[in-house]
Amino acid sequence: MTYRGRIAPSPTGYLHLGHARTFWTAYERAIAAGGTLVFRNEDLDPQRSRPEFAAAMFDDLRWLGIRWQEGPDIGGPFSPYVQSERRARYLHVWRELLNRGLLYPCSCSRKDLAGAAQAPHESQQDPNDEPIYNGRCRNQTLAASDPAGVTWRFRVPDGVTVRFTDLAAGTQEYTAGVDFGDFVVWRRDDVPAYQLAVVADDIDMGMTEVVRGRDLLKSTARQLLIYQSLGTMPPAFYHCPLFTDPSGIRLAKRHDSLSLRQLRQSGLSPEKVRRLWTQTPVSI
Repeated sequence: MTYRGRIAPSPTGYLHLGHARTFWTAYERAIAAGGTLVFRNEDLDPQRSRPEFAAAMFDDLRWLGIRWQEGPDIGGPFSPYVQSERRARYLHVWRELLNRGLLYPCSCSRKDLAGAAQAPHESQQDPNDEPIYNGRCRNQTLAASDPAGVTWRFRVPDGVTVRFTDLAAGTQEYTAGVDFGDFVVWRRDDVPAYQLAVVADDIDMGMTEVVRGRDLLKSTARQLLIYQSLGTMPPAFYHCPLFTDPSGIRLAKRHDSLSLRQLRQSGLSPEKVRRLWTQTPVSI
């Protein structure tokens, strides 16, 4: 198949140097393969997504030198490329999983489920991963044609080991029920969760390789279970090493001093920003 990769930022803050390095890697891999790079706006989180951050994503990544062939700004054969415009597709996948007996309703408190629409590394509950669910609602059932008003979880097969070879991180192995539990695919406030949405998008947009940060390795194990349940071949995965600040802390969007926007405003050129990736610790 012709190579198809993607960059998929979330407009919940300004992109930082770690994002830039990962997206640049995706860009370079698409060029090396003579393939297509897709820009997808992952704006699922209605509380934190902002139009000014979305505009900055496009502007800052173009300034850095990244070019894509499909996306919200230029269109393409698999539009829309904005997650908030893809609800109908997410509902279709939710119904398919429900009809196969793979989902169940969860009545746990909203506090327990806060942040499920975000990528796990941006969760307010746990900065690294979605906590393992205790299975309290596993025996609940509900006849429903729409997910609204209820949290829905994917029932992971206990004890099954998910193995895959990551093109950057090597062989990975995670055991369901030990390394991760039943995970959220739809939030109570009627927002599809990260794990469901990105699988649906990557299937629809024909992704052959997913390049993203290494903090999402365990999410790949979860998503592989969804691919398997849908009878769809997953893409290859390339998880980039995480970028840390001078104190060794992984970058987050709160690191304003290392945001692309701030680096631009400080007068650095795109070439200088790219050279920063080779410095440990980063020196500006």
